[in-house]
Amino acid sequence: MAITTSIVFDHRGRAGLDDSGPVEIRITHMRKHYYINTGVRVKKRNFAFGSVINERNSVELNEQLVIILRKVTEEVNRCINNNEPIDVASIRQRVWQIGVTNAKGETTFLDWIRKEITLLDHRVGTLRHYATTLKRLEAFGGMKRWQDVNIENIYAFDAFLHSITKKQSDAERKEKKPVERICQSTVYNRHKDLKALLYRAVRQGIIEQNPYERLRGQFKRGDKENTEYLTEEEMNAIVSLKPVEGSRMAIARDLCVIQMYTGLAYSDLMAFDIKDYKKVDGEYVHVGERVKTSTKFVNQLLPPVVEVLEKYNWQVPHMNNKEYNIALKMIGQVAGVRFPLHSHALRHSFATWALKNDVPIQVVSKMLGHKSISVTQRYAKVLAEDVTKEFFRLKNNLNKKNHEENNVNDGGIHNDDDRMCKRQ
Repeated sequence: MAITTSIVFDHRGRAGLDDSGPVEIRITHMRKHYYINTGVRVKKRNFAFGSVINERNSVELNEQLVIILRKVTEEVNRCINNNEPIDVASIRQRVWQIGVTNAKGETTFLDWIRKEITLLDHRVGTLRHYATTLKRLEAFGGMKRWQDVNIENIYAFDAFLHSITKKQSDAERKEKKPVERICQSTVYNRHKDLKALLYRAVRQGIIEQNPYERLRGQFKRGDKENTEYLTEEEMNAIVSLKPVEGSRMAIARDLCVIQMYTGLAYSDLMAFDIKDYKKVDGEYVHVGERVKTSTKFVNQLLPPVVEVLEKYNWQVPHMNNKEYNIALKMIGQVAGVRFPLHSHALRHSFATWALKNDVPIQVVSKMLGHKSISVTQRYAKVLAEDVTKEFFRLKNNLNKKNHEENNVNDGGIHNDDDRMCKRQ
């Protein structure tokens, strides 16, 4: 009775040519096929003949797939040697629990997460987020074992997250500023990471259902009270700055100009390559994918950006994110910006600037590479708040004017009465 194992792509055929799909191990037994998810996802066009191709980390992914295939094959052979039935669910569980058990032989949830993070095919920044989530789970201490992963403990984890306070700088401590708790969007991100990890556990057959399925809508993303962005006057003030050429401030100012007039996120800015742009009617245009999300976006180089790039021979100067944001705060102070300037505020600034200049919101969404137009709508909300503030200002001015006119009229009547009394 022949039993074979092989590496296949998306056996359900759900992924299109440019869509990501799962790479799986197929076990063929008595003319029936059984599948074990490897946790690896690639685009259909990047998989051929049982291997990942044309991916930046193809070698690492293929090594990972070979290891998983070997483990599955070993488990199948063990069943054959021991005359045990081929139970694919048991094989799947044994394969994914290798190396993640405690001294008592029990599967440990946190150790499984540590292993999974090393297998994730994400950017360095995203992996840091997962590492932070693991750190929070370790500090929480309420979900160490698989049997601890339940709705009750997820609610407890949420309460724990809300109790965490932000770090304060030395200056803030000296000024005895009140300690703030982390914002709702940060809490939401920890839940998002944990939820994604639990879906991997479901695919691997470790758990039957993701507890978050029963908690849909319970944990809100949360929006910042104010989306910080530059006014057009502040943008012009930054463009007008003339730091010493070649200095860190000059480089940061130039990067700032590029971001303000392209809407590129920091990671996309650092990945900029003029070779990706094509000249269309004399304009540099690029249709590409964002580094962080792989979402498609459209970008065109406007005159202020072209002027900066020509200075650097069409290459974007590199500066690490921390140094860049420190320099931006100094630039913001010199230019009279109302808030501590940071990299992502420049992306916000481009969006609001485009909307104020009558660019349709659907087009702005494509420019920024947002997955959903609902993300872009928060900028429209900010503009609506600005409009509301202006209406209040107009109302106050109108009330003030009416009040002054009433006072003048009241004064005139009294004077007339006085004169009439005197005549009498």
